[in-house]
Amino acid sequence: MLANSSGLPARPYYPHSSHFSPSSRCKLSLSPNCSCFANSTKSSKFISLSLLLSAKNYPRKFSVKALAQEPRVSESETVATDAPPSFPQPVSVKIPYGDRHILVETGKMGRQASAAVTVTDGETIVFTSVCLADSPSEPSDFFPLNVNYQERFSAAGRTSGGFFKREGRTKDHEVLVCRLIDRPLRPTMLKGFYHETQILSWVLSYDGLHSPDALSITAAGIAVALSEVPQSKIIVGVRVGLVGDKFVVNPTTKEMEDSDLDLVLAGSDNAILMIEGYCNFLSEEKLIQAVKVGQEAVRTICNEVKALVKMCGKPKMLDTIKLPPPELYKHVEEIVGQDLVKMLQIRNKIPRRKALTTLEEKVLTILTETGYVSKDETVGTTELVPDLFEEEDEDEEVVLDGEVDEGDVHIRPIPRKPLPLLYSEVDVKLVFKDVTSKFLRRRIVEGGKRSDGRYADGIRPINSRCGLLPRAHGSALFTRGETQALAVVTLGDKQMAQRIDNLVGDGDVKSFYLQYSFPPSSVGEVGRIGAPSRREIGHGTLAERALEPILPSEDKFPYTIRVESTITESNGSSSMASVCGGCLALQDAGVPIKCSIAGIAMGMVLDTEEFGGDGAPLILSDITGSEDASGDMDFKVAGNEDGITAFQMDIKVGGITLPVMEKALLQAKDGRRQILAEMMKCLPPPTNRLSKYAPLIHIMKVSPEKINLIIGSGGKKVKSIIEETGVEAIDTEDDGTVKITARDLSCLEKAKTIISNLTFVPTVGDIYRNCKIKSIAPYGVFVEIAPGREGLCHISELSSNWLSKTEDAVKVGDQIDVKLIEVNDKGQLRLSVKALLPVTNAENHPAKSDTADSTKDVAASSKTDKSMAKKSVYLSKDGAVEEKTRHPKDVSSAKSSTADDNLLPQRKVFKRIGRTSKEVSTINKVRTKKSSGKEVSSISNKDGSSLVDGGAKVGWAARS
Repeated sequence: MLANSSGLPARPYYPHSSHFSPSSRCKLSLSPNCSCFANSTKSSKFISLSLLLSAKNYPRKFSVKALAQEPRVSESETVATDAPPSFPQPVSVKIPYGDRHILVETGKMGRQASAAVTVTDGETIVFTSVCLADSPSEPSDFFPLNVNYQERFSAAGRTSGGFFKREGRTKDHEVLVCRLIDRPLRPTMLKGFYHETQILSWVLSYDGLHSPDALSITAAGIAVALSEVPQSKIIVGVRVGLVGDKFVVNPTTKEMEDSDLDLVLAGSDNAILMIEGYCNFLSEEKLIQAVKVGQEAVRTICNEVKALVKMCGKPKMLDTIKLPPPELYKHVEEIVGQDLVKMLQIRNKIPRRKALTTLEEKVLTILTETGYVSKDETVGTTELVPDLFEEEDEDEEVVLDGEVDEGDVHIRPIPRKPLPLLYSEVDVKLVFKDVTSKFLRRRIVEGGKRSDGRYADGIRPINSRCGLLPRAHGSALFTRGETQALAVVTLGDKQMAQRIDNLVGDGDVKSFYLQYSFPPSSVGEVGRIGAPSRREIGHGTLAERALEPILPSEDKFPYTIRVESTITESNGSSSMASVCGGCLALQDAGVPIKCSIAGIAMGMVLDTEEFGGDGAPLILSDITGSEDASGDMDFKVAGNEDGITAFQMDIKVGGITLPVMEKALLQAKDGRRQILAEMMKCLPPPTNRLSKYAPLIHIMKVSPEKINLIIGSGGKKVKSIIEETGVEAIDTEDDGTVKITARDLSCLEKAKTIISNLTFVPTVGDIYRNCKIKSIAPYGVFVEIAPGREGLCHISELSSNWLSKTEDAVKVGDQIDVKLIEVNDKGQLRLSVKALLPVTNAENHPAKSDTADSTKDVAASSKTDKSMAKKSVYLSKDGAVEEKTRHPKDVSSAKSSTADDNLLPQRKVFKRIGRTSKEVSTINKVRTKKSSGKEVSSISNKDGSSLVDGGAKVGWAARS
């Protein structure tokens, strides 16, 4: 039985039943004819064994009977059995958690579980329970631990945004939290404990400020510490952020918005077992400081949890631990011998694996079927066998081989063969795996070289190529040793974004995501193909967040980016190969990344003194699969030459210290530099331009008030634009951003033109050419100056002559030139044809008394025209709005009229006098009501002209 390292009392346990168990009463009866009573002598100290073995020669009888009887039950025990079950008293304690305290409660909920705790941080509440099976499962090299984490939507006062309103399949975010709980707890479980253990964690309340993920690690660690599950250390978890230049332990969600670091750390009071995080090119020195801050917080929490365990913890089930026989390790080593050393020198993975499988079958045959005889035992050894017999006469003595024993037992040497030893298949497999790991570690430490011939800091050969998939938007094949990743980039619009339904809300989307897949063929095996496993989700998220800091902003590159990483070969560090391949594929797709990054996986042999080393941990760069399985650490680091973007560390032993982590980080930095240098040799290199098969996206900025004009009633307008132009999608946002996605440029230009015409802001004084008359009313005509934009030209503004009805001048379908003379508060446009008609001075003879005033008005009009040069707007054949600068002098005189003006009818009856700015101001003050075609006010000028609301902003000297 192992010693109880936790200091907690161990409950008695009887794994095997016995005929002589304390629960049964044993009765020993001897036959009255037994010679041991009748013929015993004073010199005889032992009963002769021959009486029991030779029934023929000695017919006397000796019998042993075990009579099972019901155990006696006292009255007090009977009363206790009938009483209701007693539960432990509720316990509540406050534990420091960064700059605040969390409330830990046990004994209130989940009392039938082995342990259950409720942890409260602010108004965020996490409930965690630990249960274990009554009987152990089949022994294996993998501890039967199952972790489930679920965020209840009711915790945030909402329901799922999907069709099914009940929580169902575990979401990716919840899978990541499950891994955060599982990875630090698993190494602390004692070997030989095979009772299936389940940890369930629910978020019951969420306040939006205190994140439940790191809190769930602490809750699970406390629950396991209080339960009966044997554990070597108490584990808790914290989050560390970097706000400005200050490290913050367990920051709120608002503080994390300004943080340059997101570090989740789990460990014990003296070691670190797991870290995972993402940052924006953080230096190794800063990361070490953050880990140190987190470790101090973890140590404080662990000390408080220890006090809670002493108060209400349950005894650990140490007596259920079953380990293989210690001598089996020696036997396996004797059998495999030098064969295992030679096989570990095979460089290629598949041949080495097949050779080890053959050797394992050999060991199993010997130790489970044939039987094994140790080399220390020689054939034909002499065994001293007692010869027990009964004397017929107490005066007679039997002499054998000339030796006489003082008693009735005579010893004589009898040669025999050693008995073969047999063991269970499970124990043999477990021991063979441990011995293989031991030999591999010894080879690395003693020989200084690994299985593939590299030194500790060596990097495997790297080869990469881009553009191998012609129809994909971007592709790259990255190969490092026997690990190979095929990365493919797909670009799309907003509709391709990943929607997220979580506690915060169902409107969140991800415009960049990486999906990692690990088919069984990558390791030459046969396995299932289906939904992504937890490992695939975790590896994909790590690679995704490693690449995210190098992506451009959405304003510079408005695409949704999807990266698929398919592992085609695997021999360790496949997630970091996804980082390298993904970076190359992004460049091949034309994504303007900020810089190139690479990833590397680091390993470790912690105890080198066992194999003749100096005792210092040996750090391994770019580990293979066997080094990952047999080593003590898996530390993945991604970034460029100057900083880190993502990291993940798992420890398989009792934990590591900060100096060991610092050494690993610095060695990883050198490894990244070597990998980046090899990535620069990619052949063929990335194209760094958009593929011709990638969609085109154009971003427009319009007034937010104009968004409804694009969408239309029930989305009819935007759907009609998509159908008319053939674009793939038109996305609008509340801030006035419009994204047009199309497969070819012509469709994109058509949609761009329509939206521009719908949302452009007209300016008073603009001239629109070749405008079509859409409809006629008694008071004027409605003219389309742009697609979807119409204005009213009053009947008085159609001609310089008086018109009795509109049809006398124009008809529906005619094209005319108009000038915008007013935009009212409702955005309605007032147009004029008369404002563009040429004016002659032939019949304009003002009276002498008005000469000065007329001269003054003409001068003012000339001055105003010079300062109001306007743009003429034309509609091209494809409906686009084209603008040309046009000076007022082009329409102020018949002599200087242009070719466009010559197309208009010449009027010689009236004189056109421009308004002064003072007159315009006076009109705006007295105008109290506006109605098309209706006079609401009239003002007489010095020259006797009449200004009427609804007419042009010009005065007429006389009307014929």
